[in-house]
Amino acid sequence: MNNAAPVPTRTRGRPRGNPPTRESIVSAARALFLERGYRRTTLRAVAGAARVDPALIAYHFGSKKGLFADVMQFQCANALAVDDVLGGDPDTLPARLIDAVTDLWEDADFLQLTTQGDEAAEAIREYLERELLARLVEFLGGRDATARATAVVTILGGLIYTRYLNPLPTPAALTPSETRHILTPALRVALAPRPRTAATTRAGRRGSPTSGGGAVRP
Repeated sequence: MNNAAPVPTRTRGRPRGNPPTRESIVSAARALFLERGYRRTTLRAVAGAARVDPALIAYHFGSKKGLFADVMQFQCANALAVDDVLGGDPDTLPARLIDAVTDLWEDADFLQLTTQGDEAAEAIREYLERELLARLVEFLGGRDATARATAVVTILGGLIYTRYLNPLPTPAALTPSETRHILTPALRVALAPRPRTAATTRAGRRGSPTSGGGAVRP
């Protein structure tokens, strides 16, 4: 029998569970990552700055990579607060999504964190996939929620890539307000429910339990 203690599951987004300890570690780690960079920041240094036992970092975050991911996730969650963005007027949701992204990426400290190797790119991808995309699917609801949310995140991901990660001259030269003006129509279309066509209606009827069609046999 394996008597090893179970490894705690780490969470993403805003730190949960013993918030004062987690937040003090994340805050200390963020300052050190900005000052020294990812590779020159040690867990022992973070523990010293946060005034905690180094074992607590391993318990809460698993590794330095896990800690850095939480720093990035926490930064994203503070700026791109999904509850706040989704909770306002539906008519201005596209503009709020764009403003949240540009507000986050125009922050000099966040931009510095994003340059710290594959760990930063992985954390950003994880936030977009697990937090923003998943929450958008839940918020939109309905048969086409995943398609609509995917379209939104694809547009926002394109904005991040062409304006910040691998900037193209034209997108990078735009002000945040110009970016909002240009991309709001595309996001509005992406968020709109897809019209139900005759083909999809017939397909839905064929697949309905009351349609009598049943499973298709080879």
